[in-house]
Amino acid sequence: METILKIEQVKKYYGDSGLITKALNGIDFTVEKGEFVAIMGASGSGKTTLLNCISTIDTVTSGYVLINQKDITQMNEDELSDFRRTELGFIFQDFNLLDTLTIEENIALSSIINHQNENDIEKNVSEIATRLGIEGILKKFPYEVSGGQKQRCACARALIHSPKLILADEPTGALDSKASRMLLETMMQMNQELKATILMVTHDAFSASFVTRVLFLKDGKIFNEIRKGEKTRKEFFDEILDVLTLLGGDVDLVK
Repeated sequence: METILKIEQVKKYYGDSGLITKALNGIDFTVEKGEFVAIMGASGSGKTTLLNCISTIDTVTSGYVLINQKDITQMNEDELSDFRRTELGFIFQDFNLLDTLTIEENIALSSIINHQNENDIEKNVSEIATRLGIEGILKKFPYEVSGGQKQRCACARALIHSPKLILADEPTGALDSKASRMLLETMMQMNQELKATILMVTHDAFSASFVTRVLFLKDGKIFNEIRKGEKTRKEFFDEILDVLTLLGGDVDLVK
């Protein structure tokens, strides 16, 4: 298996010698190509800090973060900017679509910024839109399409430049249960059919039940890890609830 993400003894401390907060306190794990992994934990467990360090928004205090065998902890700001644009895809909680651009232009934006060939961009947008079932709305603007179509546009935008890793931070946080299910099913389709490697931070057991593996954080360390394997989604959901009960804290047990 090809290792896409490797976290080695990552620590992230805030504060000074008088008062130090250990947000991450020695974390190790890997994500292989084609995995769909969730990070769970109560507020203050370190899950958002971990995602920020992986996404290059924040820097680690010590340790290593390797994505596609490249150590981002050793990169300067310009290198990180280029790396973020070419190697990472993002799915945001509010989708961050630009209302002044068409669906097609929203999907193509990162490719245009990367100065890709115009014909290649058009071909790639058409292909990914067809795979996600939104080829018929490419000329429309975000305010002219449904919430579910906006979600699929956001997913297409994350996939368009074939990133090594897609990062999702509480992607269902602002959605109702129907919209959440639609987005999660789209992300599962991205993973299963398009072989996208996805790392998702969530506090929601329902969302986590769609992934193939869940890592649970507590006090800046990995508390537990479970895999779906051959279990049904309902069986996996129940197993997630069992771990969350042991974990305690403000996590959503039911959606």
